[in-house]
Amino acid sequence: MILKSDIFPIGQVNKPHGINGEMSFSFSSDVFDREDVPFFIFEIQGIFVPFFLDEYRFKGSTTGLLKLEGVINEEQARSFMGLTIYLPKSFLEKVEDEEIELDYFAGFSLIDVEAGLIGIISEVDKTTENILFVIPKKNDELLIPAGEEYIQEIDHDKKIIYVKLPEGLLDL
Repeated sequence: MILKSDIFPIGQVNKPHGINGEMSFSFSSDVFDREDVPFFIFEIQGIFVPFFLDEYRFKGSTTGLLKLEGVINEEQARSFMGLTIYLPKSFLEKVEDEEIELDYFAGFSLIDVEAGLIGIISEVDKTTENILFVIPKKNDELLIPAGEEYIQEIDHDKKIIYVKLPEGLLDL
């Protein structure tokens, strides 16, 4: 059985393309092209299920077309619309941190190198130009910028992000 803790997101199915089961998709990492990735994982009715890749081709730097084994018509392809594409974490070491979808970091601990543990990231706010880690606090929430200039290290195994935040930011 595949657990959510054993996988990470790399993209999303957009819509069917044609009538033979092909689908357009967006991706944040092309690790599936650089490494021998035989399958993508999708959450189907609450269960993570691998689907073997029949073929894929790129349309742009972050979009492509894919065909999965057993998906042979538009109706079957339509059932994948909007689904997140996951890969096993064994491919994570081959992915650059900037290629990882930001929602992946929900559940990570955020530790400032000087202030220590800030808290657990509950979500990533992408609604503004500056992406923010949301950390719940008593009757409130703390919004921490997720800029690369603040991130010192990411430990995927321990689910920890080490940051060096500007002086005074935590006092706001």
